[in-house]
Amino acid sequence: MVRVLAIVLVVFQHWLVPVLDWNGTELTTGNAYATPGWWTLTWLGQVMPLVFFAGGAANLLSLRAHRGRGGSDRDWLSSRVHRLAIPMLPLIGLWLVLPHLLTMLDVPQQPLDVGSAVVGQLLWFMAVYLAAILVTPWMIKAQERYGMRVFAVLAGAAVLVDVLRFSDVPMVGFLNAGFVWLAVHQLGFHYANNPPSMRSAAVMAATGFGLTAMMVAFGPYPLSMVGMPGAPVSNAGPPTACLITLGIGQVGLVLLARPLIRSLVARPAAARVLTWVGARSMSLYLWHMSAMVAVAGVWTIGLGYSTPEPGSVLWFAVLPLWIGSAAAVLYGLLRVFGRFEAQAPGPLALQPPTVQVMLGTLGIAVGTLGIAATGFAPGDGLVSGGAAVWSAIVLSGLLAVRYRLPSVSVVRNAQ
Repeated sequence: MVRVLAIVLVVFQHWLVPVLDWNGTELTTGNAYATPGWWTLTWLGQVMPLVFFAGGAANLLSLRAHRGRGGSDRDWLSSRVHRLAIPMLPLIGLWLVLPHLLTMLDVPQQPLDVGSAVVGQLLWFMAVYLAAILVTPWMIKAQERYGMRVFAVLAGAAVLVDVLRFSDVPMVGFLNAGFVWLAVHQLGFHYANNPPSMRSAAVMAATGFGLTAMMVAFGPYPLSMVGMPGAPVSNAGPPTACLITLGIGQVGLVLLARPLIRSLVARPAAARVLTWVGARSMSLYLWHMSAMVAVAGVWTIGLGYSTPEPGSVLWFAVLPLWIGSAAAVLYGLLRVFGRFEAQAPGPLALQPPTVQVMLGTLGIAVGTLGIAATGFAPGDGLVSGGAAVWSAIVLSGLLAVRYRLPSVSVVRNAQ
């Protein structure tokens, strides 16, 4: 439930913040959070820590149940990766070709490049989450043996990386894409094993937000928990240790609000919506930027719309129509592409070796990260530039996860 609600909030935030202006030749983009004082909203709006926390709890419970039924870690990993990777394929396939087709239809190149990049960038989450799933069996074993010391080590490593990053070694900061999100993921393990009391939740909320406030007040960290246009440093890309403390605070806050949340989602209408969205949560995340890009293209390029000043009366007046348009397009996309997520993986007829499944998962993560870095910018051929190579790696990885490689079968038969 927390994961679904957090993903919905991610979608809403991504639709809320764009500030767009089209002058006939160039699309300029801004961020509504750059409005003075709006950085405070990011402390609740940056909910990726909640997504990884909920994912950690879900992964532990899922693997534990799978083992209880006599299943292997390999089959659990294959099934989990299948659930994540399959919904990506139609998105990748469409956006490999779509930018080139739109170029042929004389869609202006610069805004097309912006939109193609934005759609690809959100795949960073899929890459990191796949990596977290890959190491879940070992991280659970470490949790069972060392408890919260594992979280402490990961959090300490994240702080050390930040020290190096802010000491003129900026590239080392990308290591925190592992340390920060694995730390929050590990916190989900602890919650699944030891659900905290309301008093403990209050302590978590106060401690997490208090530490975050101290870090931005006395450290080198920016006030905003999301990236800002033109800002020299971001707490989100790559992530800083602030997102760990923020995650602790957010988890505590959500646990305090748990009775209220349960009462709201217990209502029949809310339960139906939550069930429908929950079955398509990854598709919701994957396609929401495509919906926004489509709406932004029609509004800005087609109708000459420019975003009003964020916070103004006009901005609030237009906001429901903007969000409603994006939601309508997204609903249509989910009706078409959500079925890919709903398809449960079948049994592995030709059992691939565990190492092959792991390498395949790693390949999907690497390929997805490559797409996130390069985007779907139009290439010179029929498909989009370097994204075609990364997409081939994703597809190869998925095949390795689901099917035994022929060479492996041939060698074993020969023996």
